[in-house]
Amino acid sequence: MAKKKTDLLEEIFRMRDEWREQMSEALTLVKGKDLPWENNRHGRMKWYLHPALTDRAMRSLVVFVQEIPPLSHTGKQRLQGGLVHYILEGRGYTVLNGVKHEWEAGDCVVFPILPNGVEYQHFNSDPERVVRFIAAQPNLFDLVGVDMGCGFEQL
Repeated sequence: MAKKKTDLLEEIFRMRDEWREQMSEALTLVKGKDLPWENNRHGRMKWYLHPALTDRAMRSLVVFVQEIPPLSHTGKQRLQGGLVHYILEGRGYTVLNGVKHEWEAGDCVVFPILPNGVEYQHFNSDPERVVRFIAAQPNLFDLVGVDMGCGFEQL
């Protein structure tokens, strides 16, 4: 039996139609109060945009909120960089590639994109208050793969 020749242009049109159908029902408002908290190996997180959440109207960003309990810390990760954090409340510091950077509510912590990636971990230095921040990065997972050129690891 002869193999049917694939018309790749038609495949793009099929993908377009499928995307349009998904977008007609996609969420354009993601309410934080409706999102569940997730306790994972990096900490306590709430995901607004994530590559696995296909019901959102946008997939080009990854956005989450994270909390760090008093005098605690997140897990330690290595990633490509390009992650931006806005500190909503609390105070603490981040160890980024071995260098300590102190921050407080209202500060923005920005990770550079480096050829070998960055290693980081966040710490809450307050004995009484929770740290809460929102973080965003381009969804490079879908573009260049989950390792993003340098490896994605929980250390």
